[in-house]
Amino acid sequence: MEVIPAIDIMEGRCVQLVGGMPETKVEYGTPVEIALKWEKLGARILHVVDLDAALGLGNNLAEVKKIKEATGLPINFGGGIRSIDYAVSALDCGVDRIILGTLLIDDLKAGFPALKKLSREYGSDRIIASVDSKGGFITVKGWTQKTRIKTTTLIEKSESLVWGFLYTNVDVEGQMKGVRMDAVKDVVGKSKKPVIVSGGITTIGDIKDIKAAGAWGVVLGKALYEGKLDLAESLREGL
Repeated sequence: MEVIPAIDIMEGRCVQLVGGMPETKVEYGTPVEIALKWEKLGARILHVVDLDAALGLGNNLAEVKKIKEATGLPINFGGGIRSIDYAVSALDCGVDRIILGTLLIDDLKAGFPALKKLSREYGSDRIIASVDSKGGFITVKGWTQKTRIKTTTLIEKSESLVWGFLYTNVDVEGQMKGVRMDAVKDVVGKSKKPVIVSGGITTIGDIKDIKAAGAWGVVLGKALYEGKLDLAESLREGL
């Protein structure tokens, strides 16, 4: 199982939020220096999120390019990708996979024309469907809006068009209080595609439980930045 450190970018800085709320922001340095730190400790993939784009406040694609140039590591990139044009800009800037959330939901009712176009032109193996869940239902626009679409429904309908899924339980994200394994098992069990789990992962025990559930990977965020988890140890546990 892959253990993937998160790099969340806001105003050109590496930050962590609680539950996606900007007022909880804590800064940790520049995205490039943090990326190099995780690479030195053995990271094999980076999870990069543009919080400004997610909140409609501009974008940090220039910083993402710098991370790619500095490390050469594969990057899963998301945050504010709400149009085909911006999805193309992200793919063309060097990221390996884009993470689609709001665009995917907007696309769902029409039968995924945008997703089909991106899959056809760039390959479904470069697209991750973001399954941001609150109370079992999908949330969009930087977790600020809850939909009536069930988490499992989105998985079933989009599975054939994407590489895999990023599942984030917004109810526990950033709180460092552990994961809700019943929800994780439900999501992992719904798809034959890879599932990366994010949100609330705080201990080595959480990583072990998620690995046992069959997830392809985990994203480590606030617990890693606050020293609750050691990246090198976490990477060994994922092997």
